[in-house]
Amino acid sequence: MRPSGPLRDLPPARRRWAVVLSVLESGLSGAALLGAYALLPLSAGTSLPELLRLVTAVVLVAAVAARQVRAVPRAGRPVLRAVRALCVSVLFLLVVFAALYVRLSAGDPRAFTQPLTRIDALYFTVSVFATVGFGDLAAVTQPARLMVTVQMLLDLVVLGVVLRVLSGAARMSLVRGRPGHDQEDPPRGRQP
Repeated sequence: MRPSGPLRDLPPARRRWAVVLSVLESGLSGAALLGAYALLPLSAGTSLPELLRLVTAVVLVAAVAARQVRAVPRAGRPVLRAVRALCVSVLFLLVVFAALYVRLSAGDPRAFTQPLTRIDALYFTVSVFATVGFGDLAAVTQPARLMVTVQMLLDLVVLGVVLRVLSGAARMSLVRGRPGHDQEDPPRGRQP
């Protein structure tokens, strides 16, 4: 069983250890996602339409993010779990869109300014996420531009809504864990 309670209640050595474990767990999750991206077959060849593939990807990203959000209030260390959840959600979003871009480029080499390798696609996905836009790679065809637009919108959702939900869930979990607080949130507004 994992220890629980706020980090601030731990002695410094245990606090550092809890953070190190959280970083290691995030790193292992990231390595697993990147390993799957590197090893899974992504060549074109299925008859699945790009729009259906895009909708499936959006649903998968939403499901992973929702699962991560639900895990935060139940965690022993909700703040660390919220950070891990954000890392997993963002990386999953990046890997899913990189895989979509590889498949799209394999099916239509003109979809981008040049055919994309896995590394090119991951680089492009991170550039879009970070809003850097170096200009060396760009979406050219309508399906590619649609996918990039959806990624940009999801990036905003991840950065805005998911971060807000995760921080709120962590904060709520911390408040509920304090002695003297009921399991329900106190009512807001004026009391009768």
